[in-house]
Amino acid sequence: MSITPLRFVGISTYSQDFQSILNRAVAIASLPIQQLQNQQSDLLTKKLLLGALNSDVTSLANAVAGLGTAGANKALSASSTNSNRVAVSLNGASVPASYIISEISSVAAAASENTASGYASAGATAVDVDNDLELVVGGNTYALDLTSHGNHLNGLAEAINALGLGLNATVLNTGSGPTPYYLSLTATSPGATTLELRTTAGAAGSNILTATNQGTNAVFKLNGLTLTRPDNVVTDAISGLTFTIVSKTSEGETVGLNLTSSRGSVAGALQTMVAAYNSVRTKLDQQIGERAGLLSGDHIIRQTKDLLRKLTGYEGTGTVKSLAALGVQLSKTGEMSFDASAFYGLSTDVFNAAFTFLGSAETGFGGQSKSLRQLSDPVTGFIKTQQNTYDAADQRMAGTIATLATRIDNMQQALSKQLQQADVLLSSLQNQQQLITASLESLQLLTFGKKT
Repeated sequence: MSITPLRFVGISTYSQDFQSILNRAVAIASLPIQQLQNQQSDLLTKKLLLGALNSDVTSLANAVAGLGTAGANKALSASSTNSNRVAVSLNGASVPASYIISEISSVAAAASENTASGYASAGATAVDVDNDLELVVGGNTYALDLTSHGNHLNGLAEAINALGLGLNATVLNTGSGPTPYYLSLTATSPGATTLELRTTAGAAGSNILTATNQGTNAVFKLNGLTLTRPDNVVTDAISGLTFTIVSKTSEGETVGLNLTSSRGSVAGALQTMVAAYNSVRTKLDQQIGERAGLLSGDHIIRQTKDLLRKLTGYEGTGTVKSLAALGVQLSKTGEMSFDASAFYGLSTDVFNAAFTFLGSAETGFGGQSKSLRQLSDPVTGFIKTQQNTYDAADQRMAGTIATLATRIDNMQQALSKQLQQADVLLSSLQNQQQLITASLESLQLLTFGKKT
């Protein structure tokens, strides 16, 4: 906030001097405001610097937790030998395994039927003589009363949809012939489902729907055992694995589902962690030393540096005891690097032992992410708390600046009035001086005949 001095308008020859006095007084009084504004600018810079650091610490926490997740599930990846037949994804599995899907004779599909006959109109032609019909869904029957909905296709569709049975009733218009309107009834979920719409309760012969697509279940064999499911997405057949039946198999065709530990996924997770670590380290280095930034000496910098030391110094209890055993190294300058050739050269036993070292998102090396999240949590983290402190200080300064600005404005108003009074007095004295000077000159002219 800047204060603009009032413009002094006077009538004496000292008006410009009075303007300078007013400007000088305001400038001196504004010095505390300028200092506070500089402090506000520094606070904003600190907050932005902490925000950038927080982002990098969050990325590092996620990378460390990702390594823990890889450790918990043994870095498993799921694959299908033919995803056009069966697609597969992990759902918590932690043990390598292989499975065979064969004889997919049926893919789950939703039941969908139409009225066997068309109707002349959708909103006028009656569909039943007494307004009462019976809907059959699977093994359940439901009474339909068209009295309030209307005895026509639109009313029938409305009555069915109002039951909320997982069916979608719509009216179709073929646009041809004297009876172009049909009721379409479709189940919203796949699976074999009986759909009938009877004009007489209990009389199967009064069904007015077709029976060409009553829905189908998925039928297949898993490791030689026959399974039937109402949905193509199967989550309960293999613990920790979800697979989706996509299409039927041909005779003798099989599909393999494989769960294997992937070195590539662990290597990728280590590389991600290394990059995130170096980003945090770079941010810290910018606030340390002779050319340190505004966060120099801030406790957040010290705390973050301590967490990085704990991370790199973490020791496991099994065969793999440190990151170095996995090809992760620190240079003399503190930069982290990943030796992929050393990692891929690990024996199978050492690679499997790495999972114990990595632990999970809560334990082992992966558990170190918890301390990092305490620092970077967007709501309760230490960095956020520090930023909130900066915001509170900024608000206090803004209030102080507003108060000082008001005082300065009042001061210059009062000073301007005083200077105006002085200007008027000086103008009056100058006028008097001019009169006296003129009188003296006239007297001299009369006395001596000339001006002296």
